[in-house]
Amino acid sequence: MKLLAPLLCSLGLVISGAAAALESVEGLSTERLTRLHSFMRAATDERGYLGAVTLIARNGRIVDWQAYGSRDLARRTPMAKDSIFRIRSMTKPIASVAVLTLMEEGRLALEDPVARYLPEFANTKVFAGGTADAPTLRAPKRPITIRHLLTHTAGFATGAGYAEPSELLARALVGTSPDLATFSQRLASVPLATDPGERFSYDGVGIEALSRLVEVVGGEPFDAFVQHRILVPLKMADTGFSVPAGQRARIAEPSAVGPQGRLVAAAAQAPGEALNAYPSGAGGLYSTAGDYARFCQMLLNGGTLDGATILGRKTVELMMMNHLTQLSPPVNEFGDAEGFGLGGFVVLDVARRGRPGSVGQFGWSGSMSTYFTIDPKEKLISILMLQHQANDSGNVPELPKLSVRFYNLVYQALMP
Repeated sequence: MKLLAPLLCSLGLVISGAAAALESVEGLSTERLTRLHSFMRAATDERGYLGAVTLIARNGRIVDWQAYGSRDLARRTPMAKDSIFRIRSMTKPIASVAVLTLMEEGRLALEDPVARYLPEFANTKVFAGGTADAPTLRAPKRPITIRHLLTHTAGFATGAGYAEPSELLARALVGTSPDLATFSQRLASVPLATDPGERFSYDGVGIEALSRLVEVVGGEPFDAFVQHRILVPLKMADTGFSVPAGQRARIAEPSAVGPQGRLVAAAAQAPGEALNAYPSGAGGLYSTAGDYARFCQMLLNGGTLDGATILGRKTVELMMMNHLTQLSPPVNEFGDAEGFGLGGFVVLDVARRGRPGSVGQFGWSGSMSTYFTIDPKEKLISILMLQHQANDSGNVPELPKLSVRFYNLVYQALMP
């Protein structure tokens, strides 16, 4: 306990009592949490994932924080609670908060046309037929708004069923842009697949455009804005778009299942290096379970943590509401029980979803197998950090995904 105390103090979250001596901690059964521990140990044995970190907090206090398995492919270095992970799309909620801070200052509104701040989007067209080499284009029914970017409803040519406009997006090479300004220019030149506001299609390009919008409205580079407006006030010292050289030994090695069914190194940026030439609001951050818990706790608290106010309470409520109500049904492409807020899923129907939880539960994941959820009703935060790139091709026997069972084991530990 003495060794752990400094880390807990740095989080601003405190262990509630001696777990071994109590039947429950903050309403979670210590006996039932051992089921989670056994599951995670089995999932990270020599036949499973390399390693993982889990963190559960309730009522503003850490209830359970564990490290399992190894941090490296050689399985020689134990995973540590402060290991650093590429959190990929768990960057998106942080980028969304950056936009909302500008809204709170009166510098933009969600219904504002993006072209008001990024003029290159003033002439964006919609693909109406033809081929990528000879497209027929038309004007959109409505302009792309900031809300459309935040909710993946801008109509960009991502997802299945839009082969020709998707080809035009691929030819634009937006991901190789040297900076966010170039990214935005290239993206705006590509025709949309559908009219804005009519289809949810999860993508990263809209969030990169938002990152550029933050630069223009905020008056400084996106990474600098995120650093001094979110990360520094929340004391998220191990979160950033790159990792200092002296801390890179803490980065968990990324794995994937190779052709022989064995774990191999996954394709990823070099440890500690930036994902792209530009600071990616869609997926560029590194972080730890402890740091991300501070971000989650700020949202669960209504925008404030340890005296630092990042957002107002009503803005956080807006962020964690379903913004797909104009769709029929008002759900996202990943399931008919979840909508989408500003930066993550929102649970609409617990029974239809088929797992324990609460209506209004908010969360998201990253492509390197990192997960989080915030349950305002239960005042609960659950975080699972792995570093594994899943192979969805069906050509290799992929490891079973852990997130659903992990969350089930968290919720089954809640006491009456």
